[in-house]
Amino acid sequence: MTDLFRLENICQRYNGRQVLSLDEFSVGEGAIVGLAGHNGSGKSTLMRMLSFLESPDSGKIFYDGNEVREPDLSLRREVTMLTQEPYLLKRSVEANVAYGLELRGENNVHDRVCDSLIQVGLDPDKFLHRNWFELSGGEAQRVALAARLVLNPRVLLLDEPTASLDFESTQLIHDASVSVREEQGTTLVIVSHDHLWLEEVSDTIYRLENGQLAG
Repeated sequence: MTDLFRLENICQRYNGRQVLSLDEFSVGEGAIVGLAGHNGSGKSTLMRMLSFLESPDSGKIFYDGNEVREPDLSLRREVTMLTQEPYLLKRSVEANVAYGLELRGENNVHDRVCDSLIQVGLDPDKFLHRNWFELSGGEAQRVALAARLVLNPRVLLLDEPTASLDFESTQLIHDASVSVREEQGTTLVIVSHDHLWLEEVSDTIYRLENGQLAG
């Protein structure tokens, strides 16, 4: 399997405190990689680096065989992340899911939005025109996931996406996330305290302790 991400000699510090130290870390293209570890172990820091939202103090990040020094818009368009707290625009469900497509000047936006909502278990007839404040926590998280899936990302990063959600929403998010690997070859990196799910879906699971990979 060809490496899509490769990190070498990564070190990150916050206020002088080392939070991440990785000699080597890689993610194969089309793989599902799980990240486990206690709070504060460095998982979210690593995810921000993989999403090109944060650069390390030292070390190198390679993506698709090329070193990334100053990530450009094209890279950020290939990689998207869903976190525990969904961020929705103060608009309708349809406007939220369509936003990224409209920014890119894509066609067939309405149909693609409907398909994406169906993928996360939301009936377009019931949800398209619903406002952001009318959604439950689980529904909001599924809308946030739909807004990412509609972009057909090359990489989907999931940072505790189902924490505090009800069982139905959790299962729908799990199923929709994994299906994009099967249907589109999307690479996934998943942070979750749901170890049973990680073990079920991941090709490889890495455990982080104190910012380092545990043996």
